[in-house]
Amino acid sequence: MQIFGVDIGGSGIKGAPVDLGRGDLAEERHKVLTPHPATPDGVADGVKQVVDHFGWTGPVGLTFPGVVTGGSTIRTAANVDKSWIDTDARALFSERLGGLPATVVNDADAAGVAEVAFGAGQGRKGTVILLTFGTGIGSALFVDGALVPNTELGHLELHGHDAEKRASSKAKEDGELTWEHWAHRVQKYLAHMEMLFSPELFIIGGGVSRKSQKFLHYIEGIRADIVPAQLQNNAGIVGAAMHAANS
Repeated sequence: MQIFGVDIGGSGIKGAPVDLGRGDLAEERHKVLTPHPATPDGVADGVKQVVDHFGWTGPVGLTFPGVVTGGSTIRTAANVDKSWIDTDARALFSERLGGLPATVVNDADAAGVAEVAFGAGQGRKGTVILLTFGTGIGSALFVDGALVPNTELGHLELHGHDAEKRASSKAKEDGELTWEHWAHRVQKYLAHMEMLFSPELFIIGGGVSRKSQKFLHYIEGIRADIVPAQLQNNAGIVGAAMHAANS
């Protein structure tokens, strides 16, 4: 069975049909740049470009980089335009896609669901936290495989700053930090998270998961296991499709 998944990020909108039996992309993903400002109309146009690229005519699952309540209403918009707040995202995307059924879920929650079902979190009990490092830091919290939705732990205060302003991939790029310097920031963030939640496992997702060999060995003093996401930066697309299939 295939469902289309779209992952909306602060810098890119990417999507592909997903093989739900394998938990992997059925075709190579297509990506367009997120418009700036990232308004609802602009992002919806980008989503349409991605879906139209494949000539897709079935259900579409989408992620959003913020809190999504009731399966549709956007409540936060840290890395996209503030006009998203209170938008009925499901109605917007369905209308822009010519009436195709659409579902919307938090981006990190989607990535986490995919990793727990098919990737690094498969079969792990206890508390598992997936963190996606990109434009911001997304989080997905699981207890014995059950998701606690919309946690937004990237916005915890760390040394007087919003954590994602110090430890996201964007912070690394903007500050021109070395991998070692950035890893020490990530280490402080993980230590803070460990103090609060005592997880058994941290899964590191987002684009940096492809480059884990450049920074994970610098992270010390964390009791939990720390592993890169196995689905890497495709986890959100897979999770979006899974969410659509279960809605």
